[in-house]
Amino acid sequence: MQAKEKCLWTIIAFFAILIGLYPIGYSFDVFRQNSLLRSKAWELLTSSVYMTAFYTHISSGGVSLLTGWSQFIRSWRNKHPTFHRYLGYIYVLAVFTSSITGFIIAFFSTGGVVGVFGFGSLAVVWLTTILFAFTKIKQGKIKEHEKWMMRNYTLTFSAVTLRIYLPITILCGCTIEQALMIVSWLCWVPTAVGMEIYIQSKSRGGSEAKQNQIDPFLGMGP
Repeated sequence: MQAKEKCLWTIIAFFAILIGLYPIGYSFDVFRQNSLLRSKAWELLTSSVYMTAFYTHISSGGVSLLTGWSQFIRSWRNKHPTFHRYLGYIYVLAVFTSSITGFIIAFFSTGGVVGVFGFGSLAVVWLTTILFAFTKIKQGKIKEHEKWMMRNYTLTFSAVTLRIYLPITILCGCTIEQALMIVSWLCWVPTAVGMEIYIQSKSRGGSEAKQNQIDPFLGMGP
């Protein structure tokens, strides 16, 4: 494994684990009182439907972050194929659940209409890409499956980028409403576009015929 790739995956794993454990903080009152929930109307906070969807979304989203990053380590996949497969099922279920509940709570975004469309679009694309990834592996199209998983985990990682960009936009003078309007798109569109450019460039470069080379996104060396 090359130093740059090791550094990249160390950073990804660190933030995936950190934010993946983030929902545990909602077990404490002081955390909830200083979270994004404080920007919500009292009607929402007392709504069993909204709060159930919210906690389901962040919990399953946390599971997807925690289980997803290790799935890209090629040497680990080759050594533990059965565990990789079952962990994959957990990941798919987590994304499926979190994307649907994410779509529901998106309608109540503090970022207004822009936020609704931003987070709602993210939920739809997140769900669509995991369904494609699941379908491709069931069809035995491993390379296509890997590509869709790359696209999907990029969207999963938006939970991390959101928590990076949100405080930055607020520090730049935006209100929480303005910040969420911006971040509802900023947290996933640039990275999704960047990943798509990467995938397409690798395909055009004939990467499919060079599987003996280490791909920094599809696998690390032994």
